[in-house]
Amino acid sequence: MSTIGAYARLVRIGWVLVREGVVSALPSENLPPVARLAQSMAGLFARSRAGDRSDRLARAIERLGPSYVKIGQFLATRPDVVGADFAADLAFLQDRMATFPSEAARTTIEGALGRPVADLFVRFEEPIAAASIAQVHPAVVLRNGVEEKVAVKVIRPGVRQRFAHDLEAMFLVARLQERFLPHTRRLRPVEVTKTLEQTTKIEMDLRLEAAALSELAENTRDDPGFRVPAVDWERTGRDVVTMEWIDGTKMSDVAGLRAAGHDLDALADTLIQSFLRHTLRDGFFHADMHQGNLFVDPQGVIVAVDMGIVGRLGKKERRFLAEILYGFITRDYKRVADVHFEAGYVPGHHDAASFAQAIRAIGEPIHGQPAETISMAKLLTLLFEVTQLFEMETRPELVMLQKTMVVVEGVSRTLNPRFNMWKASEPVVGAWIRDNLGPKRIVTDLRDGLHAALRLAEAVPEIAAKTERFSREVTAMAEHGLRFDAATSEAIGRSEARHSRSGRIALWVIALTLISIAWKIF
Repeated sequence: MSTIGAYARLVRIGWVLVREGVVSALPSENLPPVARLAQSMAGLFARSRAGDRSDRLARAIERLGPSYVKIGQFLATRPDVVGADFAADLAFLQDRMATFPSEAARTTIEGALGRPVADLFVRFEEPIAAASIAQVHPAVVLRNGVEEKVAVKVIRPGVRQRFAHDLEAMFLVARLQERFLPHTRRLRPVEVTKTLEQTTKIEMDLRLEAAALSELAENTRDDPGFRVPAVDWERTGRDVVTMEWIDGTKMSDVAGLRAAGHDLDALADTLIQSFLRHTLRDGFFHADMHQGNLFVDPQGVIVAVDMGIVGRLGKKERRFLAEILYGFITRDYKRVADVHFEAGYVPGHHDAASFAQAIRAIGEPIHGQPAETISMAKLLTLLFEVTQLFEMETRPELVMLQKTMVVVEGVSRTLNPRFNMWKASEPVVGAWIRDNLGPKRIVTDLRDGLHAALRLAEAVPEIAAKTERFSREVTAMAEHGLRFDAATSEAIGRSEARHSRSGRIALWVIALTLISIAWKIF
């Protein structure tokens, strides 16, 4: 029944895409004749509205509902899966949804925190913004006898159930894609959907967003020009998070920033340096740093909000990123290629020299341009095309990083059209490379290796005991054969009985259907 429901939802999705003109606006040059005919027929059912494909796609997804807005925003971070053009279209999706009643928000808060809203807040006001997962209410709390304004983010009622149902359709599409489009298997669509599922589960537990805010606050405590709101843990639960109210100017309001006297060029540099510092130094970064989530307070400090989507990088991935950036800067394309092979990102049967040649085709045009005209978005698009030729499998953590870097670069360029990303990045990237790819790296690796050896030494007695027990079990199995314990045998019996019962039911359904058909015929 679940699969039938997923197919029904796919039919609805297809119909909405047809009606909003998305299907007829798709490029048709690479489609087979049958698909081109179907596309032409789809155009007959489209609404007569003007607009480019991105407008039509945004309308269709917003019509499908909050779940699909969030899914679309997630896919916008995966140009390797949906293609660069579609990712650019999806990036225009606006996460502005209709608000739900304040009474429902109050009920959610009281259920999550176990206390009346009147006890938690001096005032609780009407919502000022609503997104696909939650909405935000201004409120006032009494702290040490002083009233303090806060922002209260409350989960949308029923959103978890809607996402669960819509993800069934996504999994169905992913499985069909892997089955009928073998050349897309390297993109691992089922794994991508699992990532989406995990991401949305995390985003819908507001305690985890509060934890992310807290972690980033600790990491950036001494960083210049960047911070995140403080969390009110007393008023935070699974379905509600309360945080410091931010009085500032949105980064999307360039005129407002200029009128407030802020140095826009300095803000652009601080933004990219902060992002790279979080990525390389901490391995933990805000993965949704678009203009709507960035404010500038009266002191000129950038404040990032909405930490529902975050990214993490291990030490290996951070070194991989730094060596690629360093390789492009120094034109050491062989080293860039070798890093891909050493990390296991490119299958070993490919020729490293040929891959270095392909990387050179990306890097050389960059060195012939002024630094401020080099677009990270263009560089990453070319890199995606090259890695596709060499069967590089999708690395979700790297794709999220790359997409966030493109978004941050775009925000910086709106502040400073002549923004030089490479010059602004050099202080952070250069310092990290000196500390982690030079002599200090050896000391760090030795220290980490010593810690790992100490942990192994502590576990040796337990490993020896488990090895001895396993040896006895293998010897007994060789002498007496493989035996199941009572619980295993009982579980197998129940499973067989269940399958037999299901088979009998299916046969009865088929038989009754045939009898019904025969009755109508005769």
